[in-house]
Amino acid sequence: MNVVFLSPHFPPTHYLFCVHLRTLGATVLGIADEPYEQLRPELRAALTEYYRVSDLHHYDELLRAIGYFTHRHGKIQRIDSLNEYWLETEARLRTDFNIAGFKLDDLPGIKRKSEMKRLFQRAKVEVARGQQVRSPAQARAFVAEVGYPVVAKPDIGVGANRTYKIASAAELEEFLARQLTDYILEEYIHGVIQTFDGLTDRSGAPVFFTSMQYSSGVMEVVTDDADIYYLTERDIPPDVEQAGRRILKAFNVHERFFHFEFFRTPEGRLVALEVNMRPPGGLSIDMFNYANDIDLYYEWASVLLNDRFNARYNWPYHVCYAGRKYFRPYALSHGDVLARFGNRIVHHQPMASMFHRAMGEYGYLIRSTERAEVVAIAREIQRVAA
Repeated sequence: MNVVFLSPHFPPTHYLFCVHLRTLGATVLGIADEPYEQLRPELRAALTEYYRVSDLHHYDELLRAIGYFTHRHGKIQRIDSLNEYWLETEARLRTDFNIAGFKLDDLPGIKRKSEMKRLFQRAKVEVARGQQVRSPAQARAFVAEVGYPVVAKPDIGVGANRTYKIASAAELEEFLARQLTDYILEEYIHGVIQTFDGLTDRSGAPVFFTSMQYSSGVMEVVTDDADIYYLTERDIPPDVEQAGRRILKAFNVHERFFHFEFFRTPEGRLVALEVNMRPPGGLSIDMFNYANDIDLYYEWASVLLNDRFNARYNWPYHVCYAGRKYFRPYALSHGDVLARFGNRIVHHQPMASMFHRAMGEYGYLIRSTERAEVVAIAREIQRVAA
């Protein structure tokens, strides 16, 4: 199978997908704007061929790259980056070259939050009330209906970028004065974020799934420049699994990782937030691997090439990510953390700069069979000196 991988060098762990594609017999064709000699050696060894473009945003260069690969290797069967940022680019290339996977016609449901709401409702999953902002009068009427606070977010957006919590009439008028376009207003839902994450096979069945819970909302972390931790669950909440399976069918997810986010309210309601047709960010794939002693980098390649998921899993561990930001005066130094909790820390590393605001500049993965233990260690890692 000929597989084109866009931006195989970033995020940093994605080279492992290419390594396993090559191990399983694929012709792996990379496209990026990174100089070839600066790719890590394992990635260079995994790529059958590499086409450097001046900028991955230059679509005409991508067309030439796919044309070149087709001339050299025959029809391209798959194209992916497993990266939300390039989702539209992938879909456009798949459409132009008739490659299997999400195409341009599929994008509204997986990119536009307003369209996600419609599909959530089709899946019979509760959603927050929302309204696209088409005029100031419409925005004011919506707030009058649902009350403060409300959340303003781009209808198409990644994470919590350019997202605002509006708590008063003055803040609403300030937001409206910015003349921001293509925004949606939503009622503010009080609760913690729970997720449904996994991988589907060619038929759309989830061959792997799990769930995580966050310590804080990503919007609050980004806005307040706070710390975050989040952990995998050993017992998947039944309503999360049931809602997640219905959403998979409504969104027609085949041969892909997925990351669905929900709010769990204090009274126990489950409210859908958004879908992402990619693995969750940061070190989440590594968290899933450590939580189950499996290798999802390999399993994704196996599903893509052979429609086969080989691993067995039963969530024997909780794994928690705890991030730290260098400007904060933590009570424990990095050395202290490793000395005290080294038997529970399975991995730690500096984080890529694009993750700093949301996830911190340094991350630790904590593993234990006990939920309370990983949470306690995460809080101690993030404890600020008195």
